[in-house]
Parts: sequence; C-alpha cells; structure tokens
Amino acid sequence: METPVKTVNRKTLRGTVVSDKMTGTAVVAVERYVKHPKYLKYMKSTKRYLADNPDNKAKEGDKVTIRSCRPLSKNKSFEIIPQ
Repeated sequence: METPVKTVNRKTLRGTVVSDKMTGTAVVAVERYVKHPKYLKYMKSTKRYLADNPDNKAKEGDKVTIRSCRPLSKNKSFEIIPQ
C-alpha cells in the first residue's frame, strides 16, 4: 500500500522590505487595493509581515517575494525567496 503524496499550497506575496534591523528577520510591507463596501472607492491597504531573512541578504528598500512556511516563531511564518 502506497502512502498518499501530500501537496503543499504556499501563499506567495510581493512587497518591500521596510526594516532589516533584526538578526535573520525582515519586515516586509505588502500593499493591495481594497474596494470600500459603502463608497465603492478603491483604497490602498498595507500589511506588514515578519519574514525569515537568512544571512541578512535583503536590505531596506528591496522588492522581495515572500512565501508562507511553517511557523518559525510567534509572529514569523514567511520566508524570503532568493532571486
């Protein structure tokens, strides 16, 4: 009997590094446009994610792609994809 192959759906997001002051971690701001439910105007919404930054390669101001992964700490569940 074969064991079933488990597929992993990982979320990927594009954003800008806004802080790289922590060791091995970067703060990535991801912007998206959201339509207001009442006024139907599109507004810019920004969310900040803590992402794993191995060897501190990503610097402040860099455009990066982050991918979800297993929780690495209390708030860190994303990793920066090397390009």
